[in-house]
Amino acid sequence: MRSIWNGAISFGLVNIPIKLVNATENHSISFRQIHLADGGRIRYRKVCELDEQEVTAAEIGKAYEDADGTMIPITDEDLASLPLPTAKTIEIVAFVPATEIDPLQMDAAYYLSANGVPAAKPYTLLREALKRSQKVAVAKYALRGRERLGMLRVVDDVIAMHGLLWPDEIRATDGVAPESDVTVRDAELDLADALMATLGEVDMDTLHDDYREAVETLIASKASGEAMQPAASDDHGGGKVIDLIAALENSVRAAKKARDEESEEAEGAPVAKVTSLAGRKKSGGTGAKKKAAAAATSTGRKAAAKKTTPGRTPAKKTTARSATKSATKKTTASTAAKTAKSATGTKPAARKTSPKKRASA
Repeated sequence: MRSIWNGAISFGLVNIPIKLVNATENHSISFRQIHLADGGRIRYRKVCELDEQEVTAAEIGKAYEDADGTMIPITDEDLASLPLPTAKTIEIVAFVPATEIDPLQMDAAYYLSANGVPAAKPYTLLREALKRSQKVAVAKYALRGRERLGMLRVVDDVIAMHGLLWPDEIRATDGVAPESDVTVRDAELDLADALMATLGEVDMDTLHDDYREAVETLIASKASGEAMQPAASDDHGGGKVIDLIAALENSVRAAKKARDEESEEAEGAPVAKVTSLAGRKKSGGTGAKKKAAAAATSTGRKAAAKKTTPGRTPAKKTTARSATKSATKKTTASTAAKTAKSATGTKPAARKTSPKKRASA
């Protein structure tokens, strides 16, 4: 980026050589004036009122017009001789919280670049000091023939300077606010809050100039000889007296609809339906009652089933298990007897029967 001013930052006894670079650029489309009859370019020529002769830039000087119309010539040498300590210096005069700077004072923005290797160290020192203090520096500097006020702050790893208007250049607000007494109801404030919440926040990087794009499209169509359809007028009813409540309600609905459409386009999925708190509580109570009734019915059925089935299916299962156990015991006893007989050649001793079993037999 091309520098527009070379000088230094005066930070106490520290001197930081810097270059001043424009931080912003204008993307607006400019037009030329033409003669409607033949399309010829209209140009402005600087002509002297006395001899009506066109003059060049080298022949033009400065003058101050007095109240009676008298011209007082002022030369560049006259201006250079004035005691202006900030002619080539950005002189820091104070460090204040950023909240003390009125946004109305904000003017042009610049980037300050360290001018040369020796300037890197003090430049970094000032940058880090501003970061740690969380303050901005108020400074004076001279540019384009006049002394100005500036504010220095850190943007990423760069020191930026915002030109500020002098306090006496900010007009008072007298006569701007509505003169009649107006009462705002709580319902209107609630709707305004709802509209603000629905609109939400925005990523500033996504904002762009729609009008400039439309002008570029128009120019391209004209250049190619294509006809361009006029855009539909967007009439918001500018000076009409409207029902404020109805307008706020319609605005909230429109903002919700736009937000839902953006969410569907971004995520590719339908947006969940929003239900009011009253409706949610009401439907929640009915649903709870239905769920409780269904649970009670299901519990009753299960209890009835438990009372009915023990006499049937579990009995069969118990009988089968007893038969299986008995058969297993008999098989085990028979196998043990055969094993003992083959080993000793005698019959195994008869098993004694307990008195209880005899009695029962």
